[in-house]
Amino acid sequence: MGIMASKNKTTKPPLMIGNETFGQRLAKIRKAKGYTQVELADKLGIIQVMVSDYERDKLRPYHEMIVRLANALDMSTDELLGVKPFKSKDTKVNLKLQRRMQKIDALPTAKQKVILQTIDTFIKGVEAQQ
Repeated sequence: MGIMASKNKTTKPPLMIGNETFGQRLAKIRKAKGYTQVELADKLGIIQVMVSDYERDKLRPYHEMIVRLANALDMSTDELLGVKPFKSKDTKVNLKLQRRMQKIDALPTAKQKVILQTIDTFIKGVEAQQ
């Protein structure tokens, strides 16, 4: 399976979706869905650097990758591309999580890792009790 991305060899402007780039939209949706770049990359079968490059508009995804991204994020390609608005199924909870994720995202990397490890440990404990 080949890599489904093309490096910008010329200075193409970022792909705009309304007032945001595709990369900004992808990052916003990924965070709202609660995925890290590593987790999304794992779901896609690619490396984290590619997710980062998509989000920073350094790579433009091919049509196959757009479909894979939409599937991994449990949404339609129309929602991913901004043709239809992105609406989460439980907006109230997701907005709370999104605000917390933004605060965590603003922390230094070392502190982010501690918080994520704590969350992972808690989730494993809850899953073990079920």
